[in-house]
Parts: sequence; structure tokens; C-alpha cells
Amino acid sequence: MHNAQPQLVNVKLDKLHPTQITVGKMEVSLKRKQWAALGKKARTAALTDHWFPAIAGPEQRHYIVDHHHFGLALLEENVKSVSVMVLKDLSWLEVSKFWRVMDHHQWVHPYDSQGVRCEFESLPKHLQQLHDDPFRSLAGELRRAGGFAKDVTPFSEFLWADFFRAHINAGLIEQDFPKALRSAKKLAFTQEARYLPGWCGVIEAT
Repeated sequence: MHNAQPQLVNVKLDKLHPTQITVGKMEVSLKRKQWAALGKKARTAALTDHWFPAIAGPEQRHYIVDHHHFGLALLEENVKSVSVMVLKDLSWLEVSKFWRVMDHHQWVHPYDSQGVRCEFESLPKHLQQLHDDPFRSLAGELRRAGGFAKDVTPFSEFLWADFFRAHINAGLIEQDFPKALRSAKKLAFTQEARYLPGWCGVIEAT
């Protein structure tokens, strides 16, 4: 029988399967610093209160559909296991059908660090294999700075990352992040960005 209701299970962190190719490594570093600042009780409480949403897939793997940055940060901080909320059991599907269903529900984001869509086979098998996308770091920092609102749209920060990819030089992010962030904030309020989730600009009258 396949579960109809979400189910909470404990899973080894290094066994979780990503559903995206990239993360913003600066964002991972920030989460590591936040974790390192917590005391033992606070860490225990954080792990108890936090769960990773996932889909049960082929070969009894758990495919997390959110919180990749936090997962990688915890792994790099030597956390061994976490709570996983299994949203749906698709473990009985053959692999090709499984990915079609994942794609249909927007539970997978198979885009590389250039914003190019890849085959599902290109997805990393482990969190440690996630690639860095500096523009994803820029988008995450901009959201924290109030450049756009948090939105329930799946992978919304990646949409913003792709927007900035076309307007900001990647070298600027690495060489002068504050300047890149200022440029991103200006761009975020333009009419050109109004299609993006969480846009906070003002719609101009026509």
C-alpha cells in the first residue's frame, strides 16, 4: 500500500537525493555559520522542529524537494540524520515515469549553473555533488535584503537568479558582492522584473 497522507521518517542525511543541480554556496556558508552559533539544545530543537519535504522514489530513495541549502550545510557540519516528510510515495513507478511526474508537479529543477535545462540523469546523486551557482547566492541575499518577497512558487529564487544572469557579470559577484547586490536591488524593482515571483515594484500606468 502506498501512503496517501504525508509521513514523517528519519533518514540519513547523506542518503537524501537532490532534485536540483545547483545551490548558492554563499547561502550554504551562511547557514553553516548560523548552525555553528547554536548551542547543543538549540541544535536539537532545530532538528526536531525542521523536516525536509520529500518524495519517495525508485530504489527506496528519498528525493527532497526543498531546503537543499540547509541540508548541505548540515551535512558539512557533520549532522548524520534528519526528519523527512514524505509527501507522496512514487517508489513503485519506473524511473522515466517517476521523473515525468516530478516534472509535472514542479518537484524538480534540472537546470545547471548557466541556467540551461539538462537531462534528469544530470541531477546529482548526493547533496555533496551540488554545483555552485553564484547568481543563486545573489538572489538569496537580495531576498533577505528586501529586494523581493518570499513566494510559494517552486524554485522562485532560481527564476530571479536567471534574471540577474542576463544583466550582471558573474565576475562582479565574485569580486565585489556588495556592488553586485546593489545592482541586483535596482534591477529587482524595474518593470522588466515584474513577471518574477515576489516582485515588489510599482506597476506603471499605461
